Amino acid sequence: MLLVALTGGIGSGKSLAGEYLAALGAVVVDSDQLARQVVERGTPAFDEILARFGDEILRDGNIDRSKLGELVFADPKVRQELEAITHPRIREALDEIVNSADPGDVIVNQIPLLVETGGKARFDYVVAITAPIELRRQRCIARGMKEYEFDKRVSAQASDEERAAIADYIIDNTGDADALLRAVEELWETELRRRALASQ
Repeated sequence: MLLVALTGGIGSGKSLAGEYLAALGAVVVDSDQLARQVVERGTPAFDEILARFGDEILRDGNIDRSKLGELVFADPKVRQELEAITHPRIREALDEIVNSADPGDVIVNQIPLLVETGGKARFDYVVAITAPIELRRQRCIARGMKEYEFDKRVSAQASDEERAAIADYIIDNTGDADALLRAVEELWETELRRRALASQ
C-alpha cells in the first residue's frame, strides 16, 4: 500500500487531479469531505464547535461552513481552536480507511493544509499541485467565490514554494484540464503505481 498526500492551494486543481487519480485506480480521500463528516450534527465535534462558537454558526440546525469560515479565516487563533477540534478526528477517519486498504492500493489524500499541520511524516509520498496565484484567483471567482474570500483563504495557507519544498513530485497546473490529465497520468505511471507494486 502507498499513502500519498495530494496538496495544493485553493484553486490549484487538487479536486480535478483527485478525480483523475480515482479514474486511474487510486482510492481518493478528500480531507474537506472528512472534515464535513466529523462535524455532522450528533457528533462530539459538532457539540464542541457549538460550545465554542455559539448558535450563530448554525443554519437549519447544521453548521453553516460559510459562516464558520468567515470567523476562522479572519483570525488565526480562532482557526487554530477549530483545527484542534477537527484535525485529530479527520486523522482518525483517514486511519480507518488506510487500515481497511488492500495490499497494493494507492490511497491519495487530498489535503490542502499539509504544510500548515506538519503532516508530511504521515505519508509515503507527497505530490504538490501549483499554479500562478492570479490563475487560481480567476478559477475560484468563476466558481462563485468572492475575491475577498479568496484573499483571506490564501493568506491562511502556505505558499506554493513552501508546499514544493516538502513535495516528492510537483505538477504545474497552469494549463487546461487536458494538460492536467496528461500530467496526472504520467505521475500515476512513472511513480505511484510502480511504488505501490514495489511495496507488496
